[in-house]
Amino acid sequence: MSEHARVLFFATLRDRTGVKETSLEFPHGVRIVDIKRMVLQKFPVLEQHMDTLIVAMNHEFAGDEDSVMDGAEIAMFPPVSGGASNQDKSPTIATVVDYKIDINAIVAEVTRPTTGGVCIFTGTVRGVTNRGVPHETERLEYEAYQGMAETKIQQICTEIRSRWSDVEGIAIIQRIGILLPGEISVVVACSASHRDAGIFEAAHYGIDRLKEIVPVWKKEVGPAGESWVEGEYVPRAGE
Repeated sequence: MSEHARVLFFATLRDRTGVKETSLEFPHGVRIVDIKRMVLQKFPVLEQHMDTLIVAMNHEFAGDEDSVMDGAEIAMFPPVSGGASNQDKSPTIATVVDYKIDINAIVAEVTRPTTGGVCIFTGTVRGVTNRGVPHETERLEYEAYQGMAETKIQQICTEIRSRWSDVEGIAIIQRIGILLPGEISVVVACSASHRDAGIFEAAHYGIDRLKEIVPVWKKEVGPAGESWVEGEYVPRAGE
């Protein structure tokens, strides 16, 4: 009896294939590497991307030797460009949004009666880039594999708490959609009773880790044209 999987494409891979998703039929016992071969046979245009292509199965990063179960949702994407809230002592906000991010509201969410400091990192859209080849940007178009993205953001919050036990509140919020120069695309905020409790290091870790494992990409649009901005980090299976 044949088995089936749903394959989703994101960012550059979606542009190359011209579709958001496809379905595959296969015999029992196939692995991710077999799925990749099937996809390449169906979409030969992806050949140049196969060495850097990242695969996730049911919202978890997958390796070539992982077995594929019937009915699996498999996502294929390039390296990423690089929730929920509660009111207890250790509030956590881990989410992807499509609206303007309110910094003051985030600070209020992660501040408890014991909070003495909040460290905030914000990523903003540049209108002019001088690093590498200088160019202007008219807008960025962000997209995410949302279900997996929020799962991985929550994972980062857990990793932060395991490293900096004195951190009280954590907020990691990624915005998607069309953003103009000067607009905030991402926020990482960490609070604690004192500035020396690791909040600077925790926020730094949070944004670096987001750029590694959270499936979010951005398309840069400007006078010179448009292109997807991709990173280089390739997550390990289960990371």
